[in-house]
Amino acid sequence: MTPEQLLAAPSTALPTLRGAVAGLPSYVPGRRSARADIAALASNESHYEPLPAATVAVAEAARRMNRYPDMAAVELRERLARHLGVSLEEVAVGPGSVGVLQQIITGLCDAGDEVVFAWRSFEAYPILVELAGARPVRIPLDHLEGHDLDAMAAAVTDCTKVILLCTPNNPTGVPISHERIEAFLQSVRSDILVVIDEAYVEYADAGSGPDSLALYRQYPNVCILRTFSKAYGLAGLRVGYAVAVPAIAEGLRRTALPFSVSALAQKAAIASLDAGEEMAARASAVREERARMAAELEAQGWKLQPSQGNFLWIRADEVLLATLVEAFNGAGIMVRAYQGDGVRITVADAASNDRVLRLLAAHAA
Repeated sequence: MTPEQLLAAPSTALPTLRGAVAGLPSYVPGRRSARADIAALASNESHYEPLPAATVAVAEAARRMNRYPDMAAVELRERLARHLGVSLEEVAVGPGSVGVLQQIITGLCDAGDEVVFAWRSFEAYPILVELAGARPVRIPLDHLEGHDLDAMAAAVTDCTKVILLCTPNNPTGVPISHERIEAFLQSVRSDILVVIDEAYVEYADAGSGPDSLALYRQYPNVCILRTFSKAYGLAGLRVGYAVAVPAIAEGLRRTALPFSVSALAQKAAIASLDAGEEMAARASAVREERARMAAELEAQGWKLQPSQGNFLWIRADEVLLATLVEAFNGAGIMVRAYQGDGVRITVADAASNDRVLRLLAAHAA
């Protein structure tokens, strides 16, 4: 072939993914089933239907879904600002807290930067970090299934840009006290963003975790991350938010995918905030069921750490985990298994919870 013919010849090469993407582990969602006899306890969803006011708001907004949503989500941000006692400029929203977290990582991390977090914790953490080209730094949980803050502080380097604190921790349910986080904040550099991820804060007993707003007001490098997916029951609409100093919050809004929070989600979130007392009553009922289940499981001989989420965690080795997963599957109960670590069980209605208790009673030590 002449040089001209070689240049004209079609290439057989195909596009390739970035190395960081090709090597990413897939996020594993909780299993689901449409069967009415299956107890869906794998995804920490609220077992309640959406708040009535949210359903009405969605129906009204649906009549205008031929129009783009407000990309700045001003009405929702104003309502959140009033709810939290902050300014509009301190609030950023996104498609669920995981979407906002991606905005955080994208906005702060360059290739080679480090993000420190406990492990095991929220499964999306290492995925989002690696996707940004940054390096995830996993710090093992302590013997009480909580954050080892001393080890996390010791892991900070000149490359550390973000630290993620999940409280109560998913999947173990263990919170981080206000005093421990405050001491931690005093020990880390002020140019590191410390994200307090509170996806399950509405389920936590008063005083069990931090007063994150007070910490934010005292430490400008704190960012609060929350969601409407859990206690507010809007998991299917995808809306979460962050509170950060205006410069950081503005950066999060800039890194957001345009129009990522639908008009339906924005209206439903506002209506849900306005129905806060009803949501709080539902969360209280979940706390009561959580306490009832934990007490019975401990009486059966299971060793549990006190959970402050809408779920319970059972530490299990490979043998026990395989036994439990097989038993749950056979009983039509969907739970979340974490290979090599344990099983997470969402607290739901009393009837579903009783099915869990009967099954675990048969496998107690």
